[in-house]
This record gives sequence, C-alpha cells and structure tokens, in this order.
Amino acid sequence: MSYSRERMSYQEVPLDGPRSAAELQSLVGQTITPDGLGGEKALRLFGDVLAPACISIDHPRYLSFIPCAPTKAATLFDLVVSASSLYAGTWMEGSGAVYAENQALAWLAGLAGLPAEAGGVFVPGGTTGNLSALVAARYKARQDRAGNRPARWAVAGTEHAHSSIVSACDVMDIDFVGVPVGPDGRLTGPALRAALEQSGHDGVFAVVATAGTTNLGIVDDLDSVGTVCRELGLWFHVDGAYGLAGLAAPSVRPRFAGIERADSFVVDPHKWLFAPFDCCALIYRNPAVARAAHTQRAGYLDVVTDNDEINPSDYAIGLTRRARGLPFWFSLATHGTQAYTDAVERTLTVARYAAERIRAAEHLDLLHEPELSVVCFRRRGWSAPDYRAWSDRLLADNQGFVVSTAHDGETVTRLAIVNPETSEADIDLILDSTA
Repeated sequence: MSYSRERMSYQEVPLDGPRSAAELQSLVGQTITPDGLGGEKALRLFGDVLAPACISIDHPRYLSFIPCAPTKAATLFDLVVSASSLYAGTWMEGSGAVYAENQALAWLAGLAGLPAEAGGVFVPGGTTGNLSALVAARYKARQDRAGNRPARWAVAGTEHAHSSIVSACDVMDIDFVGVPVGPDGRLTGPALRAALEQSGHDGVFAVVATAGTTNLGIVDDLDSVGTVCRELGLWFHVDGAYGLAGLAAPSVRPRFAGIERADSFVVDPHKWLFAPFDCCALIYRNPAVARAAHTQRAGYLDVVTDNDEINPSDYAIGLTRRARGLPFWFSLATHGTQAYTDAVERTLTVARYAAERIRAAEHLDLLHEPELSVVCFRRRGWSAPDYRAWSDRLLADNQGFVVSTAHDGETVTRLAIVNPETSEADIDLILDSTA
C-alpha cells in the first residue's frame, strides 16, 4: 500500500526504460525458489530493478503507440477491485459490480446515440472486442441465411483497419475483403459498394469501419458506410478503440456522424478515457444477438443462464472475468462527465499546437492534418536509422518516448497525445530535439 501510494503521489513520473535480459539476470537473478524470498525482498527487487526496467506509459512525454494515462481515482479503484475479490461474469455473483459497469457502458452508448436498450461488456482490449463483435455478426448472418449459406464467410474493411481485424478473420477462418480508400485515407460508402460488387464475394456479412486509425487518427465516413450496410443487410461494426473517446469532445463530435447506425462498436477507456489497463468497452445495438452468439452452455451453468438476468460473460468470448470496468466507472462517478470532456478537449488543443509547430518548422513536414490527437510528421533528410537514433537518445536521456512508424512506405514518426498532462512545453521539447 505504501509503494502504491508513493507511486501515485509522484510530482513527475519517471520515464525509465528497458534493460537487456542479461542485465536483469545479473541484477535480479532467480526469484522463484523453494523457500521464497519474502515479500519485502521481492517488492524491493520490483521497485528497485524490475519496475524501472519498464517504460512508464503515463509519462506526459510517452507519445508512442497509444499511451495510457489513468486518473488517480481509476488507479486507486483498481486496487479496490483486486482487494474485493469480485467475479463479474454473472449477475448472480457480481450484480453490484455489473450494475455499476452497465452505467458506464450506458454513458458511452448514449454518446454514440444508440438506443436505450443498447449494452455490452468490458473486455480486455480491442482485439477481443473486435473478435467478439464479429462472432456475434456471423451468428446473426447464419440465422438470417440459414437456407442460403455461402461457401466462405467474409468481412470487409480497409488496409488501414487495425491488425486485429485480419487476425480475427484468421481465427474465425473467414476471408477479408479489402476496400480501397481515397487520398484522404477514409473508407466511404460508395467505395465499399464498388468493392463488394467487384469482389463478387457472396459471403460478406459484416463491414468494419475505423473511428481513429492508429497511425494517423483517420475517421472513416461512418455515415455513408452505415447507409450502405443497412441497404445491403450487412452488420456495421466500428473499431473506435482509440478514437471514439472523441465522442466526449464537442469540437470533434461531428467527425463521428453515422456512429448511431452501428450494430456494434468498441472503445478502449484505457487509451483516451483515462482508465488503467485492461479495459475495452464492447457495445451492441441489440445485445440479445450477442447473448445468443456467446452464451456458453453446460449443466453447471444452467443456474445462471436459464434466466433473464444480465450476465456480462454472455456478450463476448470468455467466461471468467474481473470487474475491469469498475475503475473507469469510479473515475466517471468521482469526477463527472464534464471533466472527461474537458480532459479530451485539452489533449486535442495540444495536438493542434503540435501541428502548428510542425507546419512552422523548416525541417519538418506535417503528413496529415490531425483529425483527432495523433500527429504524424517527417523530419526532412532522415532515414530509418536516424529516427531510431533520435528515439533511442530521447529515451536514454529520460526526455521522452517517441518511436518511428511507416506511412506510404516511408519511415516517419508520430505523436499520440492522450494524456491531459502533456503540455505545449512537452511538445516543444520533443520537436526542438529534431533540429
């Protein structure tokens, strides 16, 4: 408890960084022994060596991938959840936890404009959420096309779709139909219709649109894609693991027009809604379909499945689950939704500042006008090794964590700004280091 309290009270979070396996072996050695090390020694090894060998993802200059910046309230409640020994897979065993989680899910569904009966479950991450949604979508397609099933089922999406979508298709042993995008990188309804007609694949049952791509933060044309899905009778899923948190921000809410048409969507509170890992909200327009697709049947489960109670484990892959949505709920209940709006808007303000700084710098090129809080840019004259050396130097000097990415076959870099404590001064420090 003392260690946790001290970590949460840091005025400046340490960035830290990785060590080699050989270094850790030398410093830590064998920790699993017949007689045990004792709690104090084990904690000392963690605090002195193991934890500093991990990059602090809540550091304000951790700007790679999609960071995680949980509120202190959410982090504190994560301790409470673990200490409370809750099982939150069924209403019978965890009704209080499920009730609270459902209020948090209802807030997200309401932001998206889904009907009051919409609902779902908190799962570990977007990969599990996307897979579970597509399993539910295929279940519905099997019911709808019971007398006319295709030789192969398929999902349609773009090359900018998250890697978990193609992975889900591999797991489900179905095909992925690629849809071309225009110069702006967006999936549109007309392009979707043309690609489906050209492919000739009669097994497409779902379309995945992205609300905030990982690389550039691009939001697909959800409205036109949703229109085509409705016309063709296709399940419309939106992967908003990163970007749909923007629903809470009035300045970018119009970018998500059409999200109210979705049959399902995911958004990760552990990305841009200030919850700790691991927390992805998977929400269905009609949860009954998901329940029919996912409910596990066994004699020992009859006592919880043969009733009308809300069992979170019925809405996604997996039976055993912790109450991973409770830290998010507690933070929402503690701070109020306006604080969330203010925090998301703050990150957007800093992202716009970063874009302005890049535009004004003679040695930098802004590669895409930021739609959300991802800012991608080129340092003129640099090749892949230059970006790597720059990134390594930043981390070694405890200045920041910014890694390269690939865009149109070129090595570039990006800033993912989801921490409200990331300031304009932090952006200045990172960009000035490229000179």
